[in-house]
Order: sequence, then structure tokens, then C-alpha cells
Amino acid sequence: MAHAAKWQLFCLVQNSLREGTGIVELNDGKLTGGDPVFTYSGSYFQNGDRFSASVTTRRHTQGQPSVFEIDNVDLTVTGKSTPTTASCTGTAKQAPGLAFEAVFVRIADERSNAAPQASRR
Repeated sequence: MAHAAKWQLFCLVQNSLREGTGIVELNDGKLTGGDPVFTYSGSYFQNGDRFSASVTTRRHTQGQPSVFEIDNVDLTVTGKSTPTTASCTGTAKQAPGLAFEAVFVRIADERSNAAPQASRR
């Protein structure tokens, strides 16, 4: 995974017909994101092409059930990344016997905070 990037998340829970999608933003070891009914927050650590993360999900709006069928979960994940994709496996503290897989596709680099330069003609 890369620093200062936005990723599309696809998540599938083992032994379940549930799946979900969301957006995850990574910046300097911090992870934030969400979907229409959940927020995601946490931290990640990158070592070469390997990464690990601790993520908390919290419901913010009524709607679809969580892929874990539990509203608020604490996740631990490990995975491998390339510059454009990443995949990981993990578990939720609240459902330790229920493994999940997630795939990420990079959708944007974080925008620079610098002011745009005027073009010269």
C-alpha cells in the first residue's frame, strides 16, 4: 500500500454470502474511510510489499447490515501490496472464528496541499 493514496475496498467474509465495498484513505500510517453506513479508522504499517493494519468500524447510519453481522468491529489484517492493488486477510475481535478477505484497488493519489500554479501565456 502506498502513503497518501485513496483505495477502493472490496471485502468478502468467509462462509457468508455478505460482501461489501468502501473507500479507504491512507496517509502517513493513518487509515480513514467508510461506506454509506459505516466509518473506518485505524492505523497501518508498511514493510516493503507487506503491510498490517488495525481498523475499527462504526455504524453512523441505519441501513444494510455489516458483512460481519455486527455493527461495530475491531479488525486486524495482514497483506501484500503492489503500487496499484493490495489484498489482505484478517479477523474481527468480536468474531474471531470468522475470517475475511479484502482486495483494494488504488483509485487516486492524495492531492497536494500546494496552491495551483497560474499558467503563463
